Amino acid sequence: MADGNPPTADGATLSAFRLADSFLPVGAYTASYALEQFVQDDRVTDGTDLEALLETYLRRQVGSAELVALRAAHAAALAGDCETVCAADRRLTAVTLAAEFRDSAERSGDRLLSLQRTLREADLFDRYAERVDSGDAPGNYPVVLGASTALAGIDEREACLLCCHSFVTGLLGAAQRLLSLGHTEAQRVLDSLQPVITDVVDDSADRSLEELSQFTPLVDVLAADHERADRRLFVS
Repeated sequence: MADGNPPTADGATLSAFRLADSFLPVGAYTASYALEQFVQDDRVTDGTDLEALLETYLRRQVGSAELVALRAAHAAALAGDCETVCAADRRLTAVTLAAEFRDSAERSGDRLLSLQRTLREADLFDRYAERVDSGDAPGNYPVVLGASTALAGIDEREACLLCCHSFVTGLLGAAQRLLSLGHTEAQRVLDSLQPVITDVVDDSADRSLEELSQFTPLVDVLAADHERADRRLFVS
């Protein structure tokens, strides 16, 4: 558990708001997770196309892989079990095929872990950072987020909802730079995806680390194309 006084209910809620805010300095705005390539290939041209793609991400990548790792890290952090946090971390990297996605997740995770160590004294963060620095764990953002929300007193399910919301709003922000997507249309897409987010959060609760997987072959192919693109607005 975190050192010092335990988080209050209000403190946990405010921490959740902060972790979900695009103002959080983890560099999420630099990643489009292959959306840039989808736009360049004219596979995503409007809000309807974008909504369909985001649903695929949520069901086949975020829910089936990232939320499973987040849940495992959340439970392990509450128990002070750094080994299981690292096991979830390594498993998530093992199933993430796109090199850009791995790099983005590790960069964002490193920044979040550094931020959390500045804001909160917790032995688990220090031990986890040592494992990341030694190369024993990659430090993926969803795993760091799982540990961070646990030590901030944020409920596991709420942490999963937070993760999905942040992912979707991040890609909507990227879409506004890549497409002629207005703020109202972005909000429509976000609202339409709420039932999908609820579904994937529910589904992730029944998955063990051994069942952590993702299947987004077209996304992986276009992510590989994006790695070799001559001009890129986003790092992934």
